[in-house]
Amino acid sequence: MFEFNRIKRLPPYVFAIVNALKMEARKRGEDIIDLGMGNPDMPAPKHVIDKLCEAANNPKNHRYSASKGITQLRMAICEWYKRRFDVDLDPESEAVVTIGSKEGLSHLALATIQPGDVVMTPTPAYPIHPYSVIIAGGEVSSIPIGPGIDFFEEMEKTFKKTWPRPKMLIINFPHNPTTQVVEGMDFFRKIVDFAKENNIIVIHDFAYADLVFDDYKAPSLLQVPGAKDVGVEFFSLTKSYSMAGWRVGFCVGNKDVVGALIKIKSYLDYGMFQPIQIASIVALRGPQDCVGEFRKIYESRRNVLINGLHNAGWNVASPKATMFVWAEIPEQFKKMGSLEFAKLLIKEGGVAVSPGIGFGEGGDEYVRFALVENEHRIKQATKGIKKVLSRWLM
Repeated sequence: MFEFNRIKRLPPYVFAIVNALKMEARKRGEDIIDLGMGNPDMPAPKHVIDKLCEAANNPKNHRYSASKGITQLRMAICEWYKRRFDVDLDPESEAVVTIGSKEGLSHLALATIQPGDVVMTPTPAYPIHPYSVIIAGGEVSSIPIGPGIDFFEEMEKTFKKTWPRPKMLIINFPHNPTTQVVEGMDFFRKIVDFAKENNIIVIHDFAYADLVFDDYKAPSLLQVPGAKDVGVEFFSLTKSYSMAGWRVGFCVGNKDVVGALIKIKSYLDYGMFQPIQIASIVALRGPQDCVGEFRKIYESRRNVLINGLHNAGWNVASPKATMFVWAEIPEQFKKMGSLEFAKLLIKEGGVAVSPGIGFGEGGDEYVRFALVENEHRIKQATKGIKKVLSRWLM
């Protein structure tokens, strides 16, 4: 009876198909090892949880909070950027707390994009990057990303063939799902120069800044002189501090863009539960050993998964960053497509993965593994996968 045009522009959620198969199998009593959703399985650091409990016991912290985040948290965010990247930020005009980076990206698109505006995003991509634009009524112009692709060169091509000219560029390095990384600062310098020359807003999703391996270090867009003239960066405490369900993120950088997000949030929310914000201050200002410990756990899990897949006859590249492995489907299975291959791994291997087609064009020859189970379970998963591959390749 009713039609909702904004919702009609959203395609069926591919991952829901895999989730449904997983739940059906579990109802039958089958043990399904879930390496699909990037949902961290480790608890937040004890000192952060202790602060949350302490703050929650103070009745004053149960009132409405500030939609842009309490002052001390915004100050802690700016201090963190200064320590990590030697970037100076004004906590009043260049930082806003978000209810996770996903909420922040979505509301920023609503604040800045109108029908007819074009935004460039990578493909494949974390779904909210293109779909925040779609929800806001804008149009997406896709840039291929992946092994062997020069992303900057492809971005230039995309820009030149797009009319009207794009208003915004959304990027994400280290990248989800492809795990692509930026080496050094040259790439971001070119991005900033390009954005200035063409009057483009740059949004950089920096969620995986700390999940880096093999001595790799991820640079910040804001380290480039003049980056704040054109861009902002999102960060989330989800991965670095294993605070997924807490939903704490932030956006920093260009004061006009941050200001637009602050204004729209003032109409949409009252900020998150204040004890969570107080505990987040402790996370950012407190001991950072926990971040290194989480990183080591993910790196070890990555090694176990890669070794297990190689042992199964599946030659997958080892990522330098993120909590994912982006695995090209073995040649003999590519004609299935990623969704059918993911179904096969659940039905015959007892392993759930994310089909690459769910991340958009360019993803259908891949599946994504999330490093969200312990090493024992990951070893079990690779044994199940080996059985599937052996059975089908005999």
